[in-house]
Amino acid sequence: MASFQYTIKDVKGIRVEGVIKANSMDEAVDKLTQEGNVIISVKSSAEGAFRGKMSMFDKLMLTIYKIRTGVSLKTLVFFTRQLSTMFSAGLTIEKSITNLEKEEKNKKFRKVLSKISNDIKKGFSLSESMEQHPGVFNALYVSLVKAGEVSGTLHTILDELAEYLEKIEDTKRKVGSALAYPIFIVVFLAFVVWALFYYIIPMFAAVYESFNADLPAPTLAAIAISKIIRENLFLTLITILAIFMGFFLFYLSDRGKLIIDTIVLKIPVIGKVIENSIMSKFARTFSILMYAGVPIMETMELVENVVQNAKIENAVKKARKMVKEGFTVAGAFRKTKVFPSTLLQLMATGEETGDMDNLLRRAAEFHQKLVDSVIDRLTALIEPMLIILMAGVVGYIIIIIYLPIFNLGLAISSGMK
Repeated sequence: MASFQYTIKDVKGIRVEGVIKANSMDEAVDKLTQEGNVIISVKSSAEGAFRGKMSMFDKLMLTIYKIRTGVSLKTLVFFTRQLSTMFSAGLTIEKSITNLEKEEKNKKFRKVLSKISNDIKKGFSLSESMEQHPGVFNALYVSLVKAGEVSGTLHTILDELAEYLEKIEDTKRKVGSALAYPIFIVVFLAFVVWALFYYIIPMFAAVYESFNADLPAPTLAAIAISKIIRENLFLTLITILAIFMGFFLFYLSDRGKLIIDTIVLKIPVIGKVIENSIMSKFARTFSILMYAGVPIMETMELVENVVQNAKIENAVKKARKMVKEGFTVAGAFRKTKVFPSTLLQLMATGEETGDMDNLLRRAAEFHQKLVDSVIDRLTALIEPMLIILMAGVVGYIIIIIYLPIFNLGLAISSGMK
């Protein structure tokens, strides 16, 4: 017999989760409905939370596939909101998808909607049709749609999902706007440094060479680097590309991702913005999954996959194993020593009162406010700090270039001897 994880509402309206043995999915459904239970979700335990690890090649192929087939979060937000509105207005899913396909301007996404529409006409459910396009609809999106279909609350779930994606997009936009200026300055600084080594330093090197003078060690090092860059431009570009590719592949590995993500969270100020953003996303995702009636083990797996930080992913994975062993949800997360106390307190209260989805939504809003407040302060401080950094780096290189000129008279007399 196979095992099936289920989530139901019993005759008293109480939400119950568990595992049932049956020969097939249909038999499991029949057993669960015999006593008047309302099924929220039923799925094979083999499809549960503990799946095997992906190889490096699989991760690379998945990344390429998502880049090739994926659409922007903004496009997905608009689609979900429109689908929710049309379905709530009484249109069938098939008609709603067909209408959105006709109006969609993104050719890539229009092709996806066309395939979904055709699959629905063939008798597939919306979640089954979306599941064929993992580059567009992730596991979280599909699971929520599936939960809405099973529980008969698809219109409500779509509305919640649209609101959820809008909040995620808003957080992503705010964090992106906070990081955009620093990234621009760093890229611009790299270009300026490259220009100094490629064009300016060789000019001074030619002058110093005509004096035949002994140069300071920092100036000699700068001239040597400049010579390597000029004489091996193609090799330099290949090396830089190889470094970026190596960094990317290192980040794809489990250990590399953990190291880099841990370092990112420790960056002053910016690390705190990213951490609060992740906690907001974590709490909001957990909330909407609980609201949709997704089983707790599947909820924790989906949350693990959306936080997008290896350190916090590992913490969720450890908590998931502890919950399976009998710990409370809040108690398991507390033992990881990664999650903030405010979030844990609200989670524990929600677990005791049975109102976890609402309290986690409040936790998400709390951490979102922390993100907003830090970004406001960061915006005011980051511009002068980056200008100072840029001036310091460029100024240091210029000082190295002009160092021999500070003793130009000695250099000239030394060259004339």
